[in-house]
Amino acid sequence: MPYKPKKPCAHHGCPELTLGKYCPAHQKLAAQHYEKYQRDPATRKRYGRVWQRIRAKYVAEHPLCEQCLADGKYTPVEEVHHILPLSKGGTHAPDNLMSLCTVCHSTITAKEGGRWGGVPPLAIASADAGR
Repeated sequence: MPYKPKKPCAHHGCPELTLGKYCPAHQKLAAQHYEKYQRDPATRKRYGRVWQRIRAKYVAEHPLCEQCLADGKYTPVEEVHHILPLSKGGTHAPDNLMSLCTVCHSTITAKEGGRWGGVPPLAIASADAGR
């Protein structure tokens, strides 16, 4: 199956073509800008240096996605998930963490309603379609 055509990097003046929004050279700059100016300060504080160290240690101990591993697939970890979210009283304790790939993490988050204001995205799409 062919890829969709590449488009110019979204960084002002960059001529590089990319499949994503930014070319590899500007991806890190965009992430830093988001962290500094757009991310909620409370969230930034929760996921600071201490969290990065805990996450790195957990990933070293659990290098594969735990959901995929249960299904017999070997997928490298991309995200560390809080089983009980910090916003609901969860902690960074190892028994509250789970190594996941991005697909599994997105699936779990959508089922829990962790984003989209507690309403799964399919419910929002259905409500929008009815308008």
